[in-house]
Amino acid sequence: MESARQRLEREVHILHAHICEGLGDPKRVLILYFLADGPRNVSELTGMLGVSQPTVSHHLKILRDRGLVRAEREGTSIYYSLSDHRIIEALDLLREMLADLLTKRANMLSGGRSSEEGAGAISPSR
Repeated sequence: MESARQRLEREVHILHAHICEGLGDPKRVLILYFLADGPRNVSELTGMLGVSQPTVSHHLKILRDRGLVRAEREGTSIYYSLSDHRIIEALDLLREMLADLLTKRANMLSGGRSSEEGAGAISPSR
């Protein structure tokens, strides 16, 4: 019988393999944000990211293999969309955490001045 700790360890390994590795490149995170606004094809994403089509296709394959995006054919084009919009909520939460950490760090470095001074670097909203 699996203990709670063993179950947690198994789930963390699966989480890392499916989610964390999928988010392991900033371009893939940007792709997820771009897809939050609706389905897009490789050409659209190529223009938005400013990288080559093979690079975008490679990132989409990784995201698809991890179950983060899905592909649907429309005529001769393939459109990609988010498999689950909660990934954006999770990313936004991580961005909020980062903004808070940066604010705290800035406050420590500035001797505790206004918490708003260090928050301008990252805004939690998309």
